[in-house]
Amino acid sequence: MTLVKKLVCEAIGTFVLVFFACGTAIASTLLTCDLVATALAFGLVIIAMAYSIGRISGCHINPAVSFGVALTGRMSWKDFAFYVIAQILGGLVGALALFGILRLGGFDAKGLVTAGSNLAIGGKLEALPIIGSILLETILTCVFVYVILNVTDPKNEGVGKKAGVIIGLTLTLVHLIGIRLTGTSVNPARSLATAFGNFIYTGDVTSLSHVWIFIIGPMLGALLAALLFKFLHKEKKVEE
Repeated sequence: MTLVKKLVCEAIGTFVLVFFACGTAIASTLLTCDLVATALAFGLVIIAMAYSIGRISGCHINPAVSFGVALTGRMSWKDFAFYVIAQILGGLVGALALFGILRLGGFDAKGLVTAGSNLAIGGKLEALPIIGSILLETILTCVFVYVILNVTDPKNEGVGKKAGVIIGLTLTLVHLIGIRLTGTSVNPARSLATAFGNFIYTGDVTSLSHVWIFIIGPMLGALLAALLFKFLHKEKKVEE
């Protein structure tokens, strides 16, 4: 597949993730605060995208995932840079579309600020301080990326076509524990997209002022996942 096709798929996948999963999170926040529905929405989007665009781009739709893949030598750093750009752009379009439709639907600015802040910064930091939020995001992302690296490993022949389901359910799992604590990001593109979307439509800068937490945490988690994967699974070459 050409790089252009891969980038288009990454942009589309991140758009779908932000629009549908974050849209579910906003609806849950404004209406019932259904934690399970939000967690499932993120997992289901990953499953849907994995079996549609996965065969073209690998369905990273997350800079932290691409970072982990690049660290393990499965993609070039040039492709990594382009993937991240495509993911951020796709997520931003998804956020602008989502917040725009909400405004057309009559949701007032106050409602958008509340829901948008929960998504944009990955939470209001009420449950955890900054260091706690970074640590949690690091751990959640480490587990998520480590699972991805394992189930997509060509040597892991027993997984096969089940990889998409496993990855989607893992994302659901990390959301179940993280939503009430940080809002769960584990995806810098998603957090950046909703932070900018929230700012553009509401003028609220809270999301943007904290979004760095949800970039550093996931990228650190991806780094740890890659190091762990290489340490546990990389076989040493036997010298003849």
